[in-house]
Amino acid sequence: MRSKSNKYKTNTFKKEKKKEKKKDHHNDLAGEDFSLKKMQSHFKNQRIKKIIGLFFIFLSFYLLLAFTSYLFSWKSEYSIFENKVFNFNLLFDDEIKADNIMGRLGAITSHLFIYKWFGVSSYLFAFVFFIVGTKLFLLKSLLPLSRTIKYSLFSLIWLSVTFGFIFGANDDLAILGGVFGLESNYWLNGIFGKIGTGFILFFLIVAFLIYAFDINLPGFIKKVIQIKFFNQEDNKTEDLTEDDKANNDNKEDKEDITSEDEIIKSIKEREDSAESETDSESLKMDVTFPENEPNNQVDENTNQDTELEIEISDGKLSNSNYQEIEDPFGKNNRDDSNSLSEMKDYDPTLDLPNYKIPSVNLLENYGSDTIQVNKSELEENKDRIIETLNNYSIDISKIKATIGPTVTLYEIIPAPGIRISKIRNLQDDIALSLAALGIRIIAPIPGKGTIGIEVPNSNPDIVSIKSILGSERFKSSNYELPIGLGKTIANETYIADLAKMPHLLIAGATGQGKSVGLNCILTSILYKKHPSEVKFVLVDPKKVELTLFSKIENHYLAKLPDLDEAIIHESRDVVRTLNSLIVEMESRYDLLKEAKLKSLKEYNNKFVSRKLNPNKGHKFLPYIVVVIDEFADLIMIGGKEVEMPISRLAQKSRAVGIHLIIATQRPSVNIITGTIKANFPARIAFRVTSKIDSRTILDEGGAEQLIGRGDMLLSTGSDLLRLQCAFIDTPEIEKITDYIGSQNAYPDAFYLPEYMDEETEHDNDTGDPSQRDELFEEAARIIVATQQGSTSLLQRKLKLGYNRAGRIIDQLEAAGIVGPFEGSKAREVKIKDEVSLEQILSKD
Repeated sequence: MRSKSNKYKTNTFKKEKKKEKKKDHHNDLAGEDFSLKKMQSHFKNQRIKKIIGLFFIFLSFYLLLAFTSYLFSWKSEYSIFENKVFNFNLLFDDEIKADNIMGRLGAITSHLFIYKWFGVSSYLFAFVFFIVGTKLFLLKSLLPLSRTIKYSLFSLIWLSVTFGFIFGANDDLAILGGVFGLESNYWLNGIFGKIGTGFILFFLIVAFLIYAFDINLPGFIKKVIQIKFFNQEDNKTEDLTEDDKANNDNKEDKEDITSEDEIIKSIKEREDSAESETDSESLKMDVTFPENEPNNQVDENTNQDTELEIEISDGKLSNSNYQEIEDPFGKNNRDDSNSLSEMKDYDPTLDLPNYKIPSVNLLENYGSDTIQVNKSELEENKDRIIETLNNYSIDISKIKATIGPTVTLYEIIPAPGIRISKIRNLQDDIALSLAALGIRIIAPIPGKGTIGIEVPNSNPDIVSIKSILGSERFKSSNYELPIGLGKTIANETYIADLAKMPHLLIAGATGQGKSVGLNCILTSILYKKHPSEVKFVLVDPKKVELTLFSKIENHYLAKLPDLDEAIIHESRDVVRTLNSLIVEMESRYDLLKEAKLKSLKEYNNKFVSRKLNPNKGHKFLPYIVVVIDEFADLIMIGGKEVEMPISRLAQKSRAVGIHLIIATQRPSVNIITGTIKANFPARIAFRVTSKIDSRTILDEGGAEQLIGRGDMLLSTGSDLLRLQCAFIDTPEIEKITDYIGSQNAYPDAFYLPEYMDEETEHDNDTGDPSQRDELFEEAARIIVATQQGSTSLLQRKLKLGYNRAGRIIDQLEAAGIVGPFEGSKAREVKIKDEVSLEQILSKD
């Protein structure tokens, strides 16, 4: 017994030891995870970034001085390092006396980069380090970083090889290309010969210039020849007498002056377009669409003699701007009606003239593009429906089937005297006889004298977004905000206009297709509208659903000026953004009131036709689409702070082009309140778990009978339509956003009006003159000189961040120099001249 008890104690002790080891191991892992998170948080710290950026800037200047000094002393340093093995110990070798002004480290580094490697093209390393450093230190890039690195890498190699090609035979100048350039030339000359190597180098530089800057060489040469011709003509006229000059002038006025003006004008237009294209790469891809809708096929593997009338549809139709706006009235003759009538219509797309809408070739085909129908299945379903109805003494006179991608609609005409309610109550019995889920009875079908029974297909087809966006109906639609939702039971492409809805409520259980539906809506608008015509405000509390759209921030997204990310995640930022949209809404109504118009479409048409003066505050107004995913989460956190601004926007914003799309997976009455439902006549319901949820969304049942995977009901007020939502996968969205993001963009996202909540206003209380910013006086002089009370103006002129510029504007308001905040308009400048300003500044 004693030995057993000792053995038991020993085992217990070992188990406790193992538990302690596991606990210690767990603590070690937790500690490592904590330290990793701590390192990541440190790197996100702006101060750490600035320190690293400052290091790169100093490194770039160090290399610049070291390389330059090496060019004057490379022969003496070559003799020192000729037989040395490069290692860390060379730095501490006192026998090495380097002539480089940056010491032994500068001499060793320069010898490696310039002599051993790439020659004088190594200066590009200093250039790249400087760009990286300014990006981190100033938190903005002087040049596009990724493109700068790519172009510098090409230039590094090409210059090294070219200098080796030109100066390789000269021992004194061979250093210009470095050992890399010389060895590359030996290799290329052995393969292609001297002339062949020259052709290759010339081809590479021309190809690079065309790829990087889209240079039109034939047009450029033509323009140079034409300019040279005119210069020769000008030189000839200088030697003529005054009378000859007068005669020539008259002749030129009649014959040549028109062509000369046209040539000079075309040259200027070419220069302007070249400047706009150098900011970023422009990928050029042709947009191609399939010519025809998908065909439908029927498998005829049963007897043709049947009473069932099959109807298969063929899918065809059965029934704040970033640039200063030019003054359309002219600077000196704004009231001249003749000059107004002669001017061309304003084109907002000229902000990004080279922007191209994505091609449908970026999308995938997931479905078969054909509806495969088995007549035997139709016959079996018909017989079972008739048998079930006969069991309850219900006779029918006719039955017809309409086949869609996922559901087949059986339309029946009951015999006279049969009550419709009797058939409606047999929904569960028909589902039992057909052994199918998702049976829905429509009694009666609106606009028809029939009763519909929707039965899911045994082999449902996927409706790809490519088939929707490539359809003729979508391409030819004239809607303001067209959205391709999917296909109907009749296999027709369904396109809706968000501008007429005017707001959309989407609800459904988890995993039934809400996020895919949102992506389809966003993609549809991206495939139809230019970035100058529409902007998105994206709210994503889950932080993962809409992340890919951050790549198109400067093209399509709108945000508050002080937010770092255009896609909003935090509830406080959501409240501020919604209230900012209310300010934008009221500002737009003021513009419509002044223009005596009722809708955004009428206002923009009038502005495009040059009938509204930009000097009076008028501008082209893009549509703003607000997309809120997981609305329930925001209501739980924000409550009335979220609900009230949404209700105000839903009630009033449709006329000024602000439209809401709200999605939630919890369609309960405390989330979708009566106020919300009253202002969202258009609603989409994916599959839900109960009839109560269906009634909450649609005010009637039916959503609980859907089969999922994109099967949805669309309510537009009175009608209820069953659709199969189009499918778009994450890789497709990534391709689309990459394609759009690679094109020329605006400098920033579309800025919504500044909005300050109570907490922010309290922080910005700057009435005390002793607390003024050190740049206060300089900012005041800039504001008075330009007569523009704008925060963004101070950011550009003084190179400030948004927060500091905003505080200075508040200080200027407290000092009486600028007026109060007026929404999207610039603040009024109360001081009209610098003399009055100096008097105010001297008093303080």
